[in-house]
Amino acid sequence: MSAPTVAATVVAARSRAHGPTTALWHAVSLHRPTAEVDGACELTLCGSLARIDVDQPWPTPARDVCPACVVLTR
Repeated sequence: MSAPTVAATVVAARSRAHGPTTALWHAVSLHRPTAEVDGACELTLCGSLARIDVDQPWPTPARDVCPACVVLTR
């Protein structure tokens, strides 16, 4: 019996500011239902760690968005 296929969903995630950098919105590719997201940090498409916000759509209309994630989701 084969495992069921789960389609990837791209959701927005907010990173934390470190040093002189600012917090940015990133894209995360989820391979599980958003109901299973427990608020922990996830690996973003650009390789950062960020906390998922399932209420924030991707692409997000915010101005402080990771440029690498924007390119990777096109």
